[in-house]
Amino acid sequence: MDAHLPEVGVLIVDDHPITRSGLACLVGDMPGYTVVAQAEDGTQAVAEARAHRPGLVLMDLRMPGIDGVEATRRLMRLAEPPLVLAMTAYVVDELGLAALEAGARGFLTKDIRPEALHSAMESVMSGGSPLCSEMFTLLRSRVSAAMPGAASRPVRTLASLSEAERSVLALLGAGMSNAQIARELYLSVSGVKAHVSRLLRKLELDNRTRAAVMAHELGLAAR
Repeated sequence: MDAHLPEVGVLIVDDHPITRSGLACLVGDMPGYTVVAQAEDGTQAVAEARAHRPGLVLMDLRMPGIDGVEATRRLMRLAEPPLVLAMTAYVVDELGLAALEAGARGFLTKDIRPEALHSAMESVMSGGSPLCSEMFTLLRSRVSAAMPGAASRPVRTLASLSEAERSVLALLGAGMSNAQIARELYLSVSGVKAHVSRLLRKLELDNRTRAAVMAHELGLAAR
């Protein structure tokens, strides 16, 4: 993150005190970020978000009372909703999908390495949608189930894409934002936006996350 920009306030939400304090220590050491509040459940998360207006929320999903999915929905209703990065220590399942549908920008498992967490946070803050490999697999199964004839679609899809569009799609598959893709491919941000819009139309998809899943199905996803 640019050293000249103000630090991003982070709210950490988790019902386990040790996990909460561990994340707080990690985030506190990351350049460009500062922990402004912590919460042990969804109700407290919304209250702390109202009080501190964080730019980013690290949201646990399974919590007593109001869980992370419902808390995310409520955060999205705020006048200035924060960006939400959902996290779980459990098997990736429908709850993770529900979190994305509720407005979470990304989804990770808690066994992620500190440097990967920092990279995911940077991606979210710049418009990306970082997803763990397990969530990609789950999303891919849902996309395939909703698309009859998907088995023959990859060949047809690849043939319809230009070289530039394939490059953009590969970087979408890595969870990159428009700004990150622009830097990687030496394009303008507006040019990347145009490519993404055309890709979504060609792939007949309604959002970037599904395009990222398609990148994996086509074997294009950048590593």
